[in-house]
This record gives sequence, structure tokens and C-alpha cells, in this order.
Amino acid sequence: MIGIDGITKVSVPFSFGELALQCDEPGAWRIGIERRIAPDGAEIAEIVAEAPAPAAPPRFKASLVIPQAGMHYMWQPYAQDFSLQPNWASWAMIWTTDVAHGIPLYALFDGSDMCHFSAALGESLRPVVASGGIHEEESLVDLAFEFFTIPEAPLDRYSTSIRFDTRPTALADAVRIAAAWVAEAGGHVPCKVPDDAFEPLYSTWYCFHKDVFGKDVEEELALAARLGMKTAILDDGWHTDEIVWDYSRCGDWEVAPRRFPDMAAHVRKVHELGIKYMMWYSVPFVGLDSAAAERFKGKTLYVRNGSHVLDPRFPEVRRYLIDTYVTAMRDYGLDGLKLDFIDSFRINGEDPAVADDYAGRDEKSVPVAVDMLMKEVHAKLAEINPDVLVEFRQQYVGAAIRQYGNMLRVGDCPGDMRRNRVAIAIMRLTSGETAVHSDMLEWNLSIPAEEAALHVLNSIFGVVQYSVMLRKAPESHLRMIKHWIEFSRRHCNALLKGRFTPRHAELMFPEIEAEDDAERIIGIYDDGRVADCGDLAKPTLVLNATASGRLTLRLAGPAKVEAFDTFGDAAGVFTPEAGLAEVACPPGGYLSVIRN
Repeated sequence: MIGIDGITKVSVPFSFGELALQCDEPGAWRIGIERRIAPDGAEIAEIVAEAPAPAAPPRFKASLVIPQAGMHYMWQPYAQDFSLQPNWASWAMIWTTDVAHGIPLYALFDGSDMCHFSAALGESLRPVVASGGIHEEESLVDLAFEFFTIPEAPLDRYSTSIRFDTRPTALADAVRIAAAWVAEAGGHVPCKVPDDAFEPLYSTWYCFHKDVFGKDVEEELALAARLGMKTAILDDGWHTDEIVWDYSRCGDWEVAPRRFPDMAAHVRKVHELGIKYMMWYSVPFVGLDSAAAERFKGKTLYVRNGSHVLDPRFPEVRRYLIDTYVTAMRDYGLDGLKLDFIDSFRINGEDPAVADDYAGRDEKSVPVAVDMLMKEVHAKLAEINPDVLVEFRQQYVGAAIRQYGNMLRVGDCPGDMRRNRVAIAIMRLTSGETAVHSDMLEWNLSIPAEEAALHVLNSIFGVVQYSVMLRKAPESHLRMIKHWIEFSRRHCNALLKGRFTPRHAELMFPEIEAEDDAERIIGIYDDGRVADCGDLAKPTLVLNATASGRLTLRLAGPAKVEAFDTFGDAAGVFTPEAGLAEVACPPGGYLSVIRN
């Protein structure tokens, strides 16, 4: 093993060039790096840091430079457009991952869905800062991964690994394989994902926000049940009679009696509708106006949005949160929880533990304490209900988080159908068998049902969450919702559990495909894009998520094509020959294509 011991930088040869390891102030630490070949042919950099006695680990960096060959776009955990920026564009090309932020996985790919280089890190608990981009002088790409950029608890040994793959591989496969390696390298075993995690869901957030009452929710859910929804999430607002737009009232977690006079009875009424019930909690927040604020004085990390952020390194903090959720599950008969703001557990500036020498804390690392907390939360909830549902949202969607949550939701993007589609595609490839959910859908109730359906179709390769005020929606919208819920449940195995291939990330996934042994489903999101139906060895459904009234198919032989509108009503039958065929299809509708 080549190491830093009295010098500040060493390099190790890899197939792509040299991997440099640099530590400007190693102190008593010795940091070593070694290359090995994985069974699948990928290259692994093993990094080990050791000190003679526990000490704060030093900041160190692993970096590389490679020719820009077949590398025109960058896949990374916070991708908005997958553009590959110059390396001096720090606002665009720096990403931090940790237990509650993204997944440490980066892939360089071309315009034909081929990945030519990927890097994945085994460190998914502690923060790692990745940076890089185009080195403009010679059209090179550089990447760097920095460890311990913020204060970390004293250690005497630290080890991690980085996986590099230079073999040309289909992008979807490259990301899937690398994501599975991240979980394996971190020893992260995903928790159980019950079938209920894949059922269409109603959320109170966008339709009610914080002005939520039990009677209104029951009326909405009666409609939701008739449309086929099977789960409900009661979001923020249930714990305070007053509407405040910060988090100053969080932390005591007592049900507001004016809003929900009898929460257990309310949940029973919803269960009678055939709907599972989940409740929202903002995990780290103890509001400045809460009774819990005094109880946990001196046991917090910083103040944010009218609330203290609890320090999970205190065992009594973890116990309080765990007991809160266990009590709610038992007393109210809940089926699961939406656990929010996990990403707020962090050191914000100086670590307050240093001044009092970590007194009262049984763990010195915040990320490790978060991991301890969430593992115990899930274990205790699973004791009550082995099929407990736990929802997290972006950006806490990585390998570690999948140990404690089985529903990963797109971050808030109200009204943004494209963001839902792109984020679902990103998370589907990095989330294994964990259920990926859309952000809650809302749209203006004055638009035609065909336009509203585009929101649904942009999310249909994930579990669709609805947050439309159903009691105010026109009948045509309700018919449309009912049809697509029935469609998604009927084709659930292919849509949500089958082989998933989103195409052309650089174009924001204008085509998405999913299939199982029985059928194939293609979503078309760009007018004029050709849906390649292949040899039709299995029935194929082509979803028209465009505003156009036609779809173009590529057929290997004669076919029978049936068109359906957004309500599922028949809209025509066609018998095109082999080759390219333009077929009429209502916007928000779909085609069923079989061999003729």
C-alpha cells in the first residue's frame, strides 16, 4: 500500500491514469492507498487512514484527470440537466453526499446512453465533497473527492473505498450496478418493502397545507378510496391549532384537539374506507415555542426556521424521538410515518460538542448517530407492524437511508411535471427494489382533463402521490384519475418493479421504458420521438405524455394498434405495416400494440 507518511501527496496508477491522494496536514496520521480489481472487472481504490491515538481525522483528497473521450454529460446525485460544466464553475460542479444527502455516484456518458467512466464511493454516512468538470486547456475531465471537510469526531482508524469503471456500459446499467456496490460497500441492507409501498397515495400537503381538519380529510379520503387510492399521508398542521409558517410549534407532537378531536377514531374511519394511514413528523425540529425546547436545552446543534435542531448524539434525544413515534403508532393505529428533514441533522459551523468535550453524548459523529437513531426507529416500528411504511424525500435517498425507509419521494416540485419525471428516473436507478414516489401532484382545476393527465403520466413510472382537492375537482378530472390509478395498479409489476430503462438523460428523459416478462410499457414525453416497439415479442403499451394527437412507432412487422383516450375509452384501431407508422392517439392517452 502506497501511503502518505511525512509527505503530503502520492499517486497510484489505474487504467485511466493516476489517482492522486493528497493530505496537506496529515499530522500523526498515515494515509495509504492501494489498487485492486473487483470480480466484475471494475477497479477499486482502497484507502486506509491510521493514527497512533484517537484524533480528529485530517482533510484529504483523492483526485484524477482523464481525457474527455465519450464523456459529454455528467450523472450526479443532484442532476438538473446533466450538463458537464468547466471545473471552475464551482456553483454547478460541487456536490456533497452523506447519510441524508444523495448518493456518492458519478458517471460520464455520451449522447447514445453509453457510460464511459463511473466513480462510486463506499462512504455513504460521513460527508464527502465531490467536485470536477472540464479542464478547458486540453479538453480533460477532472474529478476530486474530499473527505473530512467538516469537523469529525476523533478516530484512530478510518477506511473507505472508491470504485472506478471504465468499461463502456449502458448508462442505466452502469448507474444501477454502481449504486448496488455503494450499498454493499457500506454494509447497508435495505429494509423490507411491503406491497403497500407501491399503492397510489393521497397526501394532504398541497391541497390543505397546514389548514387541515379531521372531517375534511375524511371527506377527501372517501373520494380517494372510490378512485382507488390505498394510502394516505396526513402532512404538517395536525399538531397545532394555529397556522404558523415556520417550525416553532414542532417538537411536542400533541394532536391539536380543534383539528382532530379523536385521532384514533379518525384513523379508524379512514381504515374503514380501505386506506392505510401515515402521519408526518419533522424529525430533528424542536420549536422555539415548544415545551420540548426547555427539556432539550444544550442538546441541540443550531437554530433553523424557528426551531432548534436536536443533536442525535445524546441518547435521551434518540429515546425521545423513538418513543414519540412508537406511541403514535400504537395509540392511533397508524400504518406508517413520513419522517421529514433528516437532512437537517448536521454540523452548522462549529461543533457545539467540542466546547464541552462531548459530555453526555454516547457517539461523537453526527452522521453515525443519525444512522443509530434511524435504525432503531425502524426496528421499533417494525416490531409493532412488520409491514410499516416509512417515507423519506430527496435528498435523503441514498444507500444508508434505504435501511430505514421503503418509500423514497421526489423533493418538492409543485406543478413541475418534468422535475417529477427526471427525479423518478434518477431515483429508480439508484434505489434497487425500494418504492420510488412522485412528489405530490397538483394542477389547476380549470384545465382540461387531458392536460391534467400529463402530470400523471410524467410520474407514472413511480408511485403516484395525489394532492388535488378532490371535492372541488371536475368530474372529468376524477374520471381521468380513476382510470390511471386502475392502469397503474393493473400494470404495477412492469411499471414499478420490472426492468427500468430511462433514455437520454441529457434530454431529460424524453422516453422511458419498463418491462417484465409479460409486457412492455413505453412513455413518450417529446412530440415526434419514435417509440421503438421492436419485434413485439410481448404486448407493448405506448403512453402519449405529449400535447400532440399522434405517436410515431417503429415496427419490426405488421401490428394491431388500439388507441385509448385519457379516460381509458377506445379511440380507434389501426393495422400498420412494418417500418415507421404515425398513429392517431389522444393527448394523455395510450396505444396498445401487438403483433398482427
